[in-house]
Amino acid sequence: MRREVVMTGIGGQGIQLCAQVLARGALRAGLHVQLFGSYGGMMRGGNTEASLIVSDAPVTAPPTIDKAWSGFVMHHDYSQPTLARLTPESLVLVDSTVFEGPLPAELESVTQIPATAIAIDLGRKQIASMVLLGAYLAVTGLVDLDAVKAAVPEALPSYREKLGGPNQEALDAGFAAGRQCVASDTEMAAM
Repeated sequence: MRREVVMTGIGGQGIQLCAQVLARGALRAGLHVQLFGSYGGMMRGGNTEASLIVSDAPVTAPPTIDKAWSGFVMHHDYSQPTLARLTPESLVLVDSTVFEGPLPAELESVTQIPATAIAIDLGRKQIASMVLLGAYLAVTGLVDLDAVKAAVPEALPSYREKLGGPNQEALDAGFAAGRQCVASDTEMAAM
């Protein structure tokens, strides 16, 4: 098993933290991971992207990904390079609360999750990326939710350790939303 994951958003949405949590969760689940994060020079509002390779065998090359198995899109700004690496078969999750504009028409499996709206309902807009990550786990089954939740405290810097609980709660809420989408898709396919 080898899965490529590309994540994109704007600075301040938590893409880098989210990638770290997913990578650490995959390691906890006994998988091999390589992670590469990149971001623009601005703290807030600039481009931010992460690329991960998750595999059941050692990953021997840097995570340079031309075509990805899945994508995770938090915002429309700067999303085109990431969207260009997706194939029609790629599994794609999008934060439907903030993403504006069309997605490539050839994408066959797009799940829209109102991640930011769910995060606001939980009382913290900043945890929207964790909501989308929870949904991603439900839709893809890439890594067990419990392994990823256990990785949250490891990924948070010490001055943000009090945010461990809210981030884990966001993962649960996103997972529930993702499961609802999967159930709806299954029902539609059965009709």
